[in-house]
Amino acid sequence: MYVLGDAQVNIFVGNLSYSSTEQQLEELFGRYGKVDSARIISDRNTRRSRGFAFVEMPDDNEAKSAIEALNGSSFGGREIKVNEARPKEEFAPRRNRNRYRQ
Repeated sequence: MYVLGDAQVNIFVGNLSYSSTEQQLEELFGRYGKVDSARIISDRNTRRSRGFAFVEMPDDNEAKSAIEALNGSSFGGREIKVNEARPKEEFAPRRNRNRYRQ
C-alpha cells in the first residue's frame, strides 16, 4: 500500500509458524531497514495466528531489499512467502442467507 506523499510499503508475509511473534518479525525485517509496524493476523474467535502477517516499511528501497532477501527463506522452521501486499478488495454486501426471516 502506497500512501500519498510517502513511500510506505505494506508487505505480506505468509506461511508463518503459529508461534511467530510480531517482535520476531520486526527484528527480521529490521535487518533491512526501518519497520513501522508488524501485525500478525489472528482468528477472531480463537485468537490463534492465521499464519500470515503484514509488515510496513517506510522506505521503498529497503522494503524491496527485504522482500527479495526474505521470500523463500526459512523463518521459524518454515519457508516463508514475502511479497508486496495487494490492496484489499471491496466486497459486495452479503445477502441475507436466511430465506425465512426478513
